[in-house]
Amino acid sequence: MKRNFKMTIKYDGTRYQGWESQPGVDMTIQGKIEKVLSRMIEEERSDDVNRDEKGSTDKSGGKNADEAGVKLMASGRTDAGVHALGQVANVHLDTTMSAADIQSYMNQYLPEDIAIEDLKDASERFHARYNALGKTYRYTCYYGDSKPVFDRKYVTVLDQHPDIKKMRQAAEYLIGTHDFKSFCANPRMKKSTVRCVDSIEIEKDGPYIRMYFHGNGFLQNMVRILSGTLLEVGFGNMTPQRVGEILEAKDRKLAGPTAKAQGLCLMKVDY
Repeated sequence: MKRNFKMTIKYDGTRYQGWESQPGVDMTIQGKIEKVLSRMIEEERSDDVNRDEKGSTDKSGGKNADEAGVKLMASGRTDAGVHALGQVANVHLDTTMSAADIQSYMNQYLPEDIAIEDLKDASERFHARYNALGKTYRYTCYYGDSKPVFDRKYVTVLDQHPDIKKMRQAAEYLIGTHDFKSFCANPRMKKSTVRCVDSIEIEKDGPYIRMYFHGNGFLQNMVRILSGTLLEVGFGNMTPQRVGEILEAKDRKLAGPTAKAQGLCLMKVDY
């Protein structure tokens, strides 16, 4: 009988084409994890067959993820180049292995830029996406005299220093339940674009500027568009009040640019 497992995943998204598996695309986070899990299941099945057949070594043709019945369900899809410290996914597996052994196996065979931080048995009905109550994202910028040599893949380098006070003023207009259509990359989205943003915190730490967004869910590229818009305010290209007007207009063309993917990290998913 299949068991449901909940896993917390961290990854460096630099060289991947996002989370979601895509036909003909090998470099996705989901694809890499499903490939390792499929291999694990096939090895376990082969071992069972070998024991039943008293030493037979036939391990004919490993199956792909779909054939092996391995399908990860994530809390949400991260785009190409986006990182995660707390992505959550669940998967149903036909295995007798313990959660600890599964986690150990996965970390042994996954690429070095993907790691399973936690893995445990979950209730049969647990779903990483539908049961999620909220998410926290962090967007990190850098403005300094020297280059961020060692964390250049995880920050967006700015060519001018933004006004943090004005950015915080602008962020106040975004707190609460609103229609965030102006901050959605998909203009043809048929589902509701109403979301609740509980908090936006903007911190200055030396040359680093970090924006933390917490809400019940986010639209396609929403956090990056919000970040790009707040930076426009910081650069003096729009007033804090203008952000409220853009929100009410429900027009993506009025908002700021989509900030670069490399500065974004999914920090935590609430359940």
